Parts: sequence; structure tokens; C-alpha cells
Amino acid sequence: MKAFRLDELEAERAANQGAYLQFLRERNMSVGLYALDAGQHDPQTPHHQDEVYLVVSGRASITVGLETTEVARGSVVYVPAGVAHKFHHISEDLRVLVVFSPPEA
Repeated sequence: MKAFRLDELEAERAANQGAYLQFLRERNMSVGLYALDAGQHDPQTPHHQDEVYLVVSGRASITVGLETTEVARGSVVYVPAGVAHKFHHISEDLRVLVVFSPPEA
């Protein structure tokens, strides 16, 4: 079994001074913690993998393709491979679990 605590993952991500921390990689998927602070710009470009976002905390909008929705704690968003997407109007520090399938390259 592999088990993780969000507070420990957030501390590790912050210690590495990066917005993204991949903490699990398996044959068919990878999982990471993505962090954007209030007012920050999301630099993402489309990925080659399908993604699922689970918002752990914070508040923002996300645009996937031509659709935009507001997200907050508990929101789940699916992003198909190759589709442009970005978080924006981040009004509260955003912490998001990201599941990639297949694993992120």
C-alpha cells in the first residue's frame, strides 16, 4: 500500500519551490499536487494525457476548451488529452490533486 498525507505533500512541494509535485507514478497513471496562489498565473499547456483535477482547497475558475466553470473545494474536473485548459481568477490559494492517465511524461 502507498498512503499519503496532504499536509506532508504540501510541505514537500513548498520545500522544492515548485508549483507541482508528482508523488505517485504507476504503469497506468500518475498523481501529483498542483498549487497556485491567489492572483497567480497558470502557465499550463495542453498535456498528452487525460487528466482529472480534484480541488482540495481554494477557489478559482477553470477554462477547458471553450467552457469555463468556477471551482472550489470538492470540485472535480475532467480534461481530455490535448485540450487547452487553465485555472484563472484564482481568488483563494488553490491546491489541486491531479491524476494523469497514462502517467505524465
